[in-house]
Amino acid sequence: MANLITIARLILLFIVIAMIHFRPVDLALLSMFLLGVVFAGDGIDGWVARRRGSTSPFGAVFDIAGDRIVETVLWVYFAWERVIPLWVPFLVIVRGGIVDALRSMSYVEGKTAFGQNTMMRSTVTRWLTAGRFMRGLYGYVKAAAFVFLTGYYGYIQPEEESWLDKIYSLDVVRWFGWANVWLAVALTLIRGLPVLFDAIPYIRHGGKAAVSESVAMVTGGRDRGPAG
Repeated sequence: MANLITIARLILLFIVIAMIHFRPVDLALLSMFLLGVVFAGDGIDGWVARRRGSTSPFGAVFDIAGDRIVETVLWVYFAWERVIPLWVPFLVIVRGGIVDALRSMSYVEGKTAFGQNTMMRSTVTRWLTAGRFMRGLYGYVKAAAFVFLTGYYGYIQPEEESWLDKIYSLDVVRWFGWANVWLAVALTLIRGLPVLFDAIPYIRHGGKAAVSESVAMVTGGRDRGPAG
């Protein structure tokens, strides 16, 4: 069921993009609403999987892949429409490729990106990448950023005056919207750095030796007895 929700999100994503492209003003409100549904689905599919007890390594990877497709396609689309600089999707794509490649090394050992068996090794890196607060903040900021860009694209069209002109002509609206856009880019980088840091043992030992190293550290700590 959760995987079907992810598939439905991707289908809806491309429907929304078609609406934005062909009717950026007339369908702006509906496009913004449906895009919010796409991002809301990211939390719904995880909740459904936990509720039904159907969580699985494939489901976790598929969910991440779905999220990656959604955000990458939207960054590329708005760069193509010249709403944002071209370097933004380039940065997001490179970051996503590196992070996914590093995470794949831990998947061999049964690790996951999030949850109790996450590959993250420290409290700080777990909080930045897998903590509920950071994941929720990142999801909200991305949703707010793309909903804003959807309306902004309709606002800059050389057509008749619409409700978009009344809303987006307000400085506070544009300031808040662009703040979310650049915060989304910043969080994308910030949440990728911990993965690079905690993947160092996998890089050094080819993945498999990382578990042995962790076990050895724990065993060694027990042999020495409690500190202090």
